[in-house]
This record gives sequence, structure tokens and C-alpha cells, in this order.
Amino acid sequence: MPAGAAPGREPNPLYDLESRYERPPQLSLSPALFQKFQKLIYEETGIWLGSSKTALLCGRLFRRLRELEITSLKNYYERVSQPDQEEERARMIDAITTNETRFFREPRQFDFLVHTVFPRWQAEAIRGARPKRLRMWSAGCSSGEEPYTLAMLLASHFAAEEGWDVRLAATDISNRVLEKARRGIYPMAKQTELPQHLLHGFMLRGAVEHEGEMKVRVEIQRMIEFRRLNLNQEARLPEAPFDAIFCRNVLIYFDNASKQRVVANLERQLTLNGFLFVGHAENLTNMSNELRSLESTIYIKAGKEERR
Repeated sequence: MPAGAAPGREPNPLYDLESRYERPPQLSLSPALFQKFQKLIYEETGIWLGSSKTALLCGRLFRRLRELEITSLKNYYERVSQPDQEEERARMIDAITTNETRFFREPRQFDFLVHTVFPRWQAEAIRGARPKRLRMWSAGCSSGEEPYTLAMLLASHFAAEEGWDVRLAATDISNRVLEKARRGIYPMAKQTELPQHLLHGFMLRGAVEHEGEMKVRVEIQRMIEFRRLNLNQEARLPEAPFDAIFCRNVLIYFDNASKQRVVANLERQLTLNGFLFVGHAENLTNMSNELRSLESTIYIKAGKEERR
């Protein structure tokens, strides 16, 4: 048995999706063809695949080619690049995008919300400086853990019974992860990511055929509108303007031109004194005249007097 193979299981070098092959052996990709995919993906999404991503592209598209019974990347490109193949291009983007997330990912940002931002909003509402209306956007929401985390926190601090109107928009370019997000069903193993009061207050334990799963309560699901959105294309969401936007670990996939375009669109959809949260590998220095850094990864859309 080859080293690394599971006992009692013969690995198939062509069809074993769990094998250690970085690139399925039957797929070849010339530099010229890679550049065509590179250009197509960039035009569709703003995501720039560096020349080192050849193996990744082959590996990620392998399953889709097998489903379509297409034997070469050349033939697949000829299909996916046709003007009437919008759905197939969406499937291609689904295949190549990485969707890694969890509840309360980067907890310091949620602590900042709870201990700094929420008290400010509550105080403003008490003195009549703002309506009891809150809108948030999870941009690049993946399989839903981020917007559900936000919704649970908001429901805990801004109760509808007290007159608060709270809604969230959650967007991603991948239809595959959006379908999972809308279901709101997760393995019970993820319960360790949630504080006990939120776990017991907003999650349901699965039984019988759903044993080992947990489901987000319907009142939390109803707070969120999930939709497909390409951040590289200008689009104003109907929930805008937003009091806070989470766009974390998304900008790292864009080149400078696309990043500038995305940040400008996010900024336009923030309220004055609204907050933008980004990932730890992302820096918005010199990208905006409106956004002021409060601390690493957290920005505020400042008024003119604050920008001087």
C-alpha cells in the first residue's frame, strides 16, 4: 500500500478527490491557457491568480470537468468563456474560491462591537441622535457563520421588543456557500465556537436524522438577507446605508485596482461614523480619504472635521 493511503482503501490517482495530488494527472495547462483563465477570472471577479496558482486552478476545476465529461481545460475554457455561459462562470468561481470561516472568527473585533460600538449606538438612541434602526453587511459571508454571529449579538443587545429594527445583508460570490448559509445548519462540533448563552439562546440541537447537527433559530435567520454579489461590480444594496460592514479576508484576493474599487464601494455604503472591519492581512492605508483607522483592522467613516 502506498505511503499515506488509508487502510483498506485503494487510492485512485485520477478520481480520488482526497488524494495528495496537487494536480490531476490528466489535466494539462499551458502558460498561454493559464493566462486566458487568469484574464477571464479577473474580469469576472477582480480576483488575480498569480502564476504560481496553476496547480490550484487544475485541482479546483477537476471535479467540474468530470461532472461535465469534458476531458481538457482547453475545451472547458472554450465553453466557459462564451457570452451565454454566465451560470457556468459562476460555477467556475465557486470552484476556485476558498471559503474558510467560523463563528466568532477574530473575536477581538466582536469584543470591540459589544464593548465600544453597541453602547455608543444605544446612547445615541436614548438621546434621540439616531433612530432605533441598525443595518449591517457581511461582505464575503461564506457559509454564514459571520452574519449569524453578528445577528445573535445584535439580537442580544437590541431587542425588537424595545423598538429596534435590525437587519443584516450577507453576500458572497459563491452560490454553493450561500446555499449552506441559508440553511443555517452546522455540525455540533462547532458549538465550541459559541459562548454558552448564545448557543443555548439561539441554536437548536438536531435529533433523529439530524443528530450531531445544530440549527440557527428561525428568528435569527429572519434577520438576514443572503444574496449573491460580486464585490468587484458596483452595486448598492437595498439595506444601505450600513452602520457597520464586515469585509474580512476578502481584499487579499484582489489586485490594487480591484481593491481600490471595492473599498470605494464599501465606503459609499457606510453611514457617516459607520465602521468597517477588515482582516488582519489587509491594510487600507492610502486607499480612502473617508476612512480613518481606529486600530488595526477597524476603520470609521469620519466626518470632515475628524479627517483633518
